[in-house]
Amino acid sequence: MKIPAKKSLGQNFLSNPRILEKICTAAQLTKGDTVLEVGPGTGNLTQVLSEKVQSVIAIEKDHRLIEELGKRFPDTQRIKVIEGDALEVNPESLGLKAREYKIVANIPYYITSHFIRTVFEQWPRPSVIVLTIQKEVAQRIVAKSPHMNLLALSVQFYAAAKIIDTIKRGSFNPVPKVDSAIIKIVPRIAPLLIKPELFFRTIKAGFSSPRKQLINNLPAPKEAVTTILQNMGIDPKTRPEALNLEQWVSLATEIFQN
Repeated sequence: MKIPAKKSLGQNFLSNPRILEKICTAAQLTKGDTVLEVGPGTGNLTQVLSEKVQSVIAIEKDHRLIEELGKRFPDTQRIKVIEGDALEVNPESLGLKAREYKIVANIPYYITSHFIRTVFEQWPRPSVIVLTIQKEVAQRIVAKSPHMNLLALSVQFYAAAKIIDTIKRGSFNPVPKVDSAIIKIVPRIAPLLIKPELFFRTIKAGFSSPRKQLINNLPAPKEAVTTILQNMGIDPKTRPEALNLEQWVSLATEIFQN
């Protein structure tokens, strides 16, 4: 398939066979699995996936690629190629149920945060997510205190994440300007014991001015915040990146109980 990548869609086609295998290994695929792939591009990952699982649903936004993908994968019972925007697709309409499918994809870098948030907030929860994303973004997602950030908390609230491997930019065509990473995200079976809206309200306020001290950012009177932080054994002058996930959950709980 010799269709040039479209820069406006952030397309960088992955062709390194060793990396494709590593992505599939990270997802721990079985013959009974259903996999949702976002942005199949020229179908290199789709091909490897199709040899390892029961069915693949590939969502491609680029109309130019649909016909060629259909030719490459004529077995429409096992490999369904759907034209559409993954950020607007309803997975339930595709027959996908919570914990009964996996997401494996080399997604455009520019949709990473939006895509992950959409999956966790709107989709039936997959059993595992394996993505190829920008290396620096992957490092931000898996960050721990004292280097915590808003993206890391937003993902780790819903799941455990780890970097499987890094990928040199030369494994893609066209070659991107940055290196990539394979990241594995495993959704929590039991959610954390706080309403998501309260948690996210707290962390967004906390990181509204990352270089400021917590006492100046949090959505509560300074006196109350000071007391809460001191009771938690946290210096009110601490900066938001110093707190870990469990501390943010406790902090949000205390703020909205008072």
